[in-house]
Amino acid sequence: MAHPYHHSLSSVRKWGGTVEDYLELHSWFDTSKEIIADFRHRALRHHAEGIFMAETIFGPTITLSSGRVIPTRWVGEQHVIEDLGFIPSFADWVKCIRPEPWMGRTRRIEREFEPLPAAPAATEVA
Repeated sequence: MAHPYHHSLSSVRKWGGTVEDYLELHSWFDTSKEIIADFRHRALRHHAEGIFMAETIFGPTITLSSGRVIPTRWVGEQHVIEDLGFIPSFADWVKCIRPEPWMGRTRRIEREFEPLPAAPAATEVA
């Protein structure tokens, strides 16, 4: 697996600046290695929605130490393409998950929180 440092070197080659300009962004894509240290970690952020999420977190552009401004999305796309060869959708990842019985088990909590029937109104006897 490529390290965020190597992705950053690739970004420097492509757009200029320094490794430090890109390291935080590339590290964000790979932080999911904390959860699972093999290629499956990529299912969390290595897809189109993950690229747009990075843009939400880091802003629509980054300013390099050279003063050049580039779209954050470019860097995200570069990272995902370098790791996977293309940019999948999140649906591409999900369709590879084998459903297990525990995934669909739910409690019918709506029954626990349905309002009680209203008590009949008391009538006065004259």
